[in-house]
Amino acid sequence: MPTESVLVVERDLGIATVTLNRPNAMNALSRELRAAIADAFVTLAHDVEVRAVILTGAGRAFCAGLDLKELGSGAGPVGGGRAPERDPDLMAAMAGFAGPILGAINGVAITGGFELALACDVLIASTEARFADTHARVGIMPGWGLSVKLARAIGVSRAKELSLTGNFLDAATAEKWGLVNRVVTPAELLPVTRQLARDMLSVPDTALRSYKRIIDAGFALSFGEALGTERALSGAANRAVTADAVEKARIGVRARGQNQVRSEPS
Repeated sequence: MPTESVLVVERDLGIATVTLNRPNAMNALSRELRAAIADAFVTLAHDVEVRAVILTGAGRAFCAGLDLKELGSGAGPVGGGRAPERDPDLMAAMAGFAGPILGAINGVAITGGFELALACDVLIASTEARFADTHARVGIMPGWGLSVKLARAIGVSRAKELSLTGNFLDAATAEKWGLVNRVVTPAELLPVTRQLARDMLSVPDTALRSYKRIIDAGFALSFGEALGTERALSGAANRAVTADAVEKARIGVRARGQNQVRSEPS
């Protein structure tokens, strides 16, 4: 019986829908999935027929972040004091796609999954979406831009509230704080996101890509230096993290997340 792909890429009229497809693992970013995402964006960047990308998740989660179970076994980019070897640079791969990337956030986006969402140009959230940054609780520092991008998206005080507590942010508050563009029902999520992508594709391709590049370039004044600082600091900190420490923290984070879900009002 063939193994189901961890990533599904569908093309339709200039739009590629990229779906993280590990629903039983809440689309956690295993080494295999990270490589698949990076490869997909590199391929799409060279596909002249694809002008916009929608990134979403299968099942009830957008992405639960790095696969902590894999990291806890010592098989990931941190653990045992080892430096990452040949781990794909997801952020560089996504940044290499010149057209708009729209995140259709269908469920939880946690830590690395939160960073994946922040790598998109526009975020549309389902009412089921929730965001959390548990880097500090796991004992790993962000290396994909979260410490820089989140503060710019919602303000430094709110970013500190989220990152220093690890608490969840619901979709309605995320919209109020300016993290997401709009919130829709689960049934509306992909149709609304596709319509927005089609609206963007009604702009001439050269202008669409050029305008995105101008916005990003202006936004990145002194932004790139901040990312470099994060990378330097997180690299040193993360190499000191052991697999046993990650596994112990994973159990605690999972239990805390389950308790928060149970305590939310229905």
